[in-house]
Amino acid sequence: MKPLILLTNDDGYLSPGLLALRAAMADVGEAWVLAPDRNWSAASRTRVFHKPLRVSTARLADGTVVHVSNGSPSDCVLLALLGLAPRRPDLIVAGINQGLNVGRDVTYSGTVAAAMEGASAGIPALAVSADIAEDQADYELAATWATQVAQRLLTEHARFPSVLLNLNVPRGHPRGLKVTRLGGKIWSEDLVQGKDPRGRDFYWLTGEMATHPPHNEQDTDVWAVLSGYASLTPLHLDLTAYERIQDLRKWESEAPPAS
Repeated sequence: MKPLILLTNDDGYLSPGLLALRAAMADVGEAWVLAPDRNWSAASRTRVFHKPLRVSTARLADGTVVHVSNGSPSDCVLLALLGLAPRRPDLIVAGINQGLNVGRDVTYSGTVAAAMEGASAGIPALAVSADIAEDQADYELAATWATQVAQRLLTEHARFPSVLLNLNVPRGHPRGLKVTRLGGKIWSEDLVQGKDPRGRDFYWLTGEMATHPPHNEQDTDVWAVLSGYASLTPLHLDLTAYERIQDLRKWESEAPPAS
């Protein structure tokens, strides 16, 4: 039996990145799609609790029938795992996201969050993002890289319990692959202020992506993609700063006495 690969994304089921990913993953296993019905970029691990979740079928641009939900990327994965998928997936792949998900900004990403749901359930998971401009539609190169990583992950997943892999593909043809740690920020943060046609103030958070790799972070994903390499970063959900636990233990004796 072919491995079942659950595919989702945060750009919505009509994204050309999902279309390219599904076509590529069909060569790896049985690709089964449950994706959001709209764009959920920067949704992180948002969950929908205040209204019912709906699931319907739709067609991708190539005619493939897929499943679509009004839920977030995390909701889509959980819906699949809790019974909507034909069986327990062997692999979860989220993407291909339009734009990089690297450095500290991965905590914003709905793409990475979807893969996190897989990792937290003990299922091998891969998040895939690519530096592709809005006027470009060529995701095939990133899909090829994703396929290679997915095939390796399926055969060696026992070595990565509760870990997701975060793959980022730079613009153009990558110089190779770098296994990296998370870097710092790749985007600047700017605030645009103005007034709408009714005279009300508005604020628009924006920024620009760095163009030069940081000299002091040559083992990071930010350095890799800005240097023309694809980056592969292992991530997990344990955010504990273990090196600080002992420093904080003395606070226990200084805490107010129990009533």
